[in-house]
Amino acid sequence: MDTGEWRRTWRRLVGNNRFDSREWAGAFGDLGTLIPFVVAYVTLLGMDPVGILIGFGIALVANGLLRRTPFPVQPMKAIGAAATAQAAGGVIFTPGAVYAAGFVTGLVWLLLALTGIAERLARLTPRPVVAGIVLGLGLGFMGRGIELMLDTWWLALAALAASLPLLDSRRLPAMFALLLIGGIAALLLEPGLMGQLLALRPGLHLPSPELGSITLDDLAVGALFLALPQLPLTLGNALIAVTDENNRLFPDRPVRHRGVALSTAAMNLAAPLVGGVPMCHGAGGMAGHVRFGAHTGGAPIILGSLLLLLALFLGDAVVSFMAAFPAAVLGVILFLAGTQLALGAGRLGEERGPRFVALVTTALALWNVGAAFVAGLALHALIARGVMRP
Repeated sequence: MDTGEWRRTWRRLVGNNRFDSREWAGAFGDLGTLIPFVVAYVTLLGMDPVGILIGFGIALVANGLLRRTPFPVQPMKAIGAAATAQAAGGVIFTPGAVYAAGFVTGLVWLLLALTGIAERLARLTPRPVVAGIVLGLGLGFMGRGIELMLDTWWLALAALAASLPLLDSRRLPAMFALLLIGGIAALLLEPGLMGQLLALRPGLHLPSPELGSITLDDLAVGALFLALPQLPLTLGNALIAVTDENNRLFPDRPVRHRGVALSTAAMNLAAPLVGGVPMCHGAGGMAGHVRFGAHTGGAPIILGSLLLLLALFLGDAVVSFMAAFPAAVLGVILFLAGTQLALGAGRLGEERGPRFVALVTTALALWNVGAAFVAGLALHALIARGVMRP
């Protein structure tokens, strides 16, 4: 194959994806959710970081190539929070239960996609409910960001002051300043980190998923206590809200609810095979990528490729460095991503009914997106039928 053929093949593969400085900066816009969950899975449940990172890496690269927008891949938050919180209390969740939750989640979403139920549910969801979920998610990200920023407030203020003037800069995107500040702070706050870096000896690391360890108890626990509680959250945020956000920001590269449901199914059916954890898409992740400059699928391809390389050649050491990255700087990233998402919610409607539905949904989404989605639908139906008046 000559040079011209290589170039044509490359163009067919990457399409309009870019890999410039803004795509590189935007690639790291979702670290505020990725790093804490990966660290928790590894340190609290004892899962293999290589498999987790490879799962995310493959999913990110595939989504970037397929969708050509900064379409995010995130940990499933309800599953991750439940599994790691219970593990911290010494209760029943095991890596086998997490793998089982991934398989069950994948099968459920495959069924929802192939039967058309996912698309019908999304089509029937009124605009005020979607706006409320997006606004609630944005405000929730901002609140969580502030919590993390208080961990080391002076560092957060310095990072925020350095990044705000660069948010729209093309020469020096804000994310590069945040990564630099975070890296320097990690070395200063963790005296042994430099020694660990100097002692690194790269080598090939392969995942060890141990699927044979999944028991019937794991399957029951993963399905009932992890996969099913995640379902309404995924439907509201990782199907409806993220599709709405993508199509609002990139109308020239729209996605369909059925396609998003299918990719959610594919990611979760494949992830346990390499030792990965349950994954989804999310409007907050897209807001993070876009806030820091990403506008094509180049950003997820960059992040996914880096995760694959780090997992394969640095192995367990990656999580040690992730854990050392200052929470305060992650908080700044989350806060700015939340601001982007909240502003994207748009107007909540002029009429009292839709505005009331949107505000109630927003308030509930700050607590639980799944509950907000169900309550918003019910409230909208009651108002539309004249059963209640706001």
